[in-house]
Amino acid sequence: MQTRTLGNTGPKVSAVGLGAMSMSGAYGPADREESIATVRAALDSGVTLVDTGDFYGMGHNELLLSEALRGRDRDSYLLSVKFGQQVGPGMRFAGQDSRPASVRNFLSYSLTRLGVDYVDIYRPARLDRSVPIEDTVGAIKEMIDAGYVRYVGLSEVDAETVRRAHAVHPVADLQIEYSLLSRAVEADVLPTLRELGIGLTAYGVLGRGLLSGNWVPGRADDPRNHSPRFSSENASHNLALVEALRRVADAKGCTVAQLAIAWVAAQDPSIVPLVGARTRQRLAEALPALDVKLSADDLEEIEAAVPKGAARGDRYPAAFMASLGVGN
Repeated sequence: MQTRTLGNTGPKVSAVGLGAMSMSGAYGPADREESIATVRAALDSGVTLVDTGDFYGMGHNELLLSEALRGRDRDSYLLSVKFGQQVGPGMRFAGQDSRPASVRNFLSYSLTRLGVDYVDIYRPARLDRSVPIEDTVGAIKEMIDAGYVRYVGLSEVDAETVRRAHAVHPVADLQIEYSLLSRAVEADVLPTLRELGIGLTAYGVLGRGLLSGNWVPGRADDPRNHSPRFSSENASHNLALVEALRRVADAKGCTVAQLAIAWVAAQDPSIVPLVGARTRQRLAEALPALDVKLSADDLEEIEAAVPKGAARGDRYPAAFMASLGVGN
């Protein structure tokens, strides 16, 4: 397994990470045993970075990972945990709570559910606009000093917030959506990360499955039906972009998904794509992306197939877009 280092002060991790959200119902029911087998297969393949959130399935995901990681050497994997996203009954999102007292409380629950003594990277899931980021990062720093956390992370914030947080304690990485369809980070955020020596863990590298090359519209129970990019008025346009990308992938002898993952990884050596596989089959399809080498000509062809800003529709429903530090 190839490795990368998250910025100047972050840990060395596998060149691709495993995102576990889809194992807890985000895209419909997931098979528990297959999810556990997928986590174990990822670790056996050399994946060391596993990403979760305390609100994924309202604790379900952390408990699932606890079972999947049981018996593994704690030094053989790194846990990246997001906290603070408030969710009410019926999965109604209700904002972010990043108060210092809440940081300590959420961490206590996560440590118990995960069955570990510490988490490697701890990060607020979104910016809590009612709490200065300095206070939130200060609370995480206290947990680092106490031995319960190893690194500070951030998620979905703008460049100014990154600077303010980094001034309190070095930030290992920013987790943010980055794919051929979502490139807003390139304007200000990515240059800031490079300047400060901060890594980036990229989620949504397959555009929630749109760039997998396998998604087809028409499934009535697909949660993505609520996403603007998957709506009936936008889907056909976005699928045409995928088909243009498929022609480049075919010429490279790889899948569309592998090409999309390789493109993200090629943007900077401190970027680690997160693959949201929930089956061993999808994991096995994604991992060969690390062996796809993209030349300058390849990158030009990919840009021509999916130009920056070509996707139609926001990456989240309108109610969620307001909570993001950058746009599409």
